[in-house]
Amino acid sequence: FLFVLQVRLVMKAHSFVRENVPRVLSSVKDKSSTVPIPRISQYLYFLFAPTLIYRDNYPRNPMIRWGYVATKFAQVLGSLFYAYYIFVRLCIPQFRNSSQETFNLRGLVLCIFNSILPGVLILFLVFFAFLHCWLNAFAEMLRFADRMFYK
Repeated sequence: FLFVLQVRLVMKAHSFVRENVPRVLSSVKDKSSTVPIPRISQYLYFLFAPTLIYRDNYPRNPMIRWGYVATKFAQVLGSLFYAYYIFVRLCIPQFRNSSQETFNLRGLVLCIFNSILPGVLILFLVFFAFLHCWLNAFAEMLRFADRMFYK
């Protein structure tokens, strides 16, 4: 989890530097009196906004729909509970029974094939919970209007 957050921060820092260095270098090259350095508030907003491309200004919604935010967080919790239910009911019994038996290739293959469908379901639930619900909830709280997560 920490590795994923570090990768996200490195990607955001790269985008921030890539967008701002050419502007600063061109203003220094032109010897203009003002150097276009972004404000800290713009950078902090970019760190929490669900985008990897830095801009000084993003399209913003006029207000926050708190009911929508609560619905998205409820969907995240529901997805996590459903993934836990699938894991407990379908995955753990397979491996619990196989740990008490002697090792054989047939048992291992059956255990793996019986865990493929629950694993795919859990993967879809995690993608739905994070990419759709979590990012849309934070986009709504930040009044971030450009919600093209899937494009």
